Amino acid sequence: LIPKPRSTATIPKSKRKDKLHDRICAHIISIHSFVMFKVIASFCAFAAIAVSGLNLENGSRRAFISKSCAAAAAGVFTAAAGSIAGNQPAFADLPGTGAKAPRFELPNSKGEGLTSLESLTKSGKWTVLYFYPGAFTQGCTLEARGFQKDIDEYRKLNTQIVGVSVDPVEKNAVFCQKESLDFYMLSDSGGLVSKLYGSALSVPGIGTFSNRQTYIIDPDGNLKWVFLDVESKVTRHSGEVLSKLKELVA
Repeated sequence: LIPKPRSTATIPKSKRKDKLHDRICAHIISIHSFVMFKVIASFCAFAAIAVSGLNLENGSRRAFISKSCAAAAAGVFTAAAGSIAGNQPAFADLPGTGAKAPRFELPNSKGEGLTSLESLTKSGKWTVLYFYPGAFTQGCTLEARGFQKDIDEYRKLNTQIVGVSVDPVEKNAVFCQKESLDFYMLSDSGGLVSKLYGSALSVPGIGTFSNRQTYIIDPDGNLKWVFLDVESKVTRHSGEVLSKLKELVA
C-alpha cells in the first residue's frame, strides 16, 4: 500500500494565535504550578549532586542537602509568587464603588457597531458587566450559561447582561450564537477597558486578557458592586449576582 501523502496545509496564523489564547486562559494557573514544581525539583537535584562530592559525614551530608533544598524551594516559591502576582489584575486600580463607572465604547457581537456605557444606562436599566478571559473555554462557557439560565430573573429586576473580553467581534458573535445567548459581548482589543476596570491580566510575551470579574452598574452609571472571586465559583456565580442585585434594587 502506498501511504497517503501528508497534507501540506498550514493553520492560518490568526487561528493559531486564537487557539494559543484559549489554552492560556484555561490553563495558566496549572502551568505556573507545574513550572514551580519542576524548578524546585531541579534545585533539589542540583544540591544533592553538588554535595555528593563533599567530604562530609553521612549525617552532616543529609542535613546539608535538607537545608539546601529548603532554601532553594523557599527562594523559588518567593520568585514564582512574585511572578504570578505580577501577572494578576491590579486590584489596587479598581474603580471605587459608589463612583461613576469608567466610560467606554467598544464594538459589540451583534454587528451593530459600538456600545458605550452611556448607551447602556440611557435605557434606564441596571447593567451586569462581566469580564471573562476567552470565549469557548470551559469556565467562560459555564459562566455564560449560568447568566443565560437566569436571564428571566434578571429581566424581572430590570437588568441587562453584557460580557467583555479581548476576543475579536467575530469570535464573540459565534460564541453567542452557539450558546444561544440572549445577551451580547463587547470586544476589548488590547485590554484598555479591562485596565480601566482593574480587570486586566497581562502575560509577558503573550498579551493582555480580561480577568474573570463582574461589576454591577446602576441606571445612573454608578458602580455599585464588584465581584473579584469569580473563578472559584463560576457555576454558581449568576445566583450570587442575582442575590446582590435584589439587595441593591430594593
